[in-house]
Amino acid sequence: MSDKTSEYPLLPVMETFHTLQGEGAHTGRSAWFIRLGGCDVGCVWCDVKESWDAAQHSPRSVEEITQDVIASGAGFVVITGGEPAAYDLTPLTRSLHSAGCEIALETSGAYPILGEFDWVCVSPKKFKNALPEALQMADELKVVIYHPSDLDWAEQNASMVNAACMAFLQPEYSRLEQHAPMIVDYIKSNPRWRLSLQTHKVIHIP
Repeated sequence: MSDKTSEYPLLPVMETFHTLQGEGAHTGRSAWFIRLGGCDVGCVWCDVKESWDAAQHSPRSVEEITQDVIASGAGFVVITGGEPAAYDLTPLTRSLHSAGCEIALETSGAYPILGEFDWVCVSPKKFKNALPEALQMADELKVVIYHPSDLDWAEQNASMVNAACMAFLQPEYSRLEQHAPMIVDYIKSNPRWRLSLQTHKVIHIP
């Protein structure tokens, strides 16, 4: 996946769907999700491991993807994965902007971010560190807390974002009850951070 476009001149789309954004700064907002296949970050707690192998997902053209978005009537598009920044998303984002869409990217930051985005959420993972330049581009830093030691690691990443970046701590869903009190206490003492919950899992939507 190091060569962004040569292996996949079309984008491998695992799925697209219209739902509400479940987490982070845009929680509760109507959104059209484009989930691209392909990821080598390897999070052990990933809930979409079926996205990892790009070859298992149908390649689709920018035009096809854009037409689906237009037909959906959704004006806000979230490009996620997998690891979407493994691809040059400039053609897709230009096409979506031409259709009047607002575009958000959800990425681990492990690859250079190529494309024209209105919002960039970087959710760094210990398994493959975020690039400093990706962290500098982030409008939103969202760190998943799987273990108490992740709080220190979250601060390391927060030290590299721009001054306007919003910062969120999100308990890994299977450890929500275990870690939520710790995270709440941490945020009370470190008010730079906000709490993010995976509300889509709570209300059972995609």
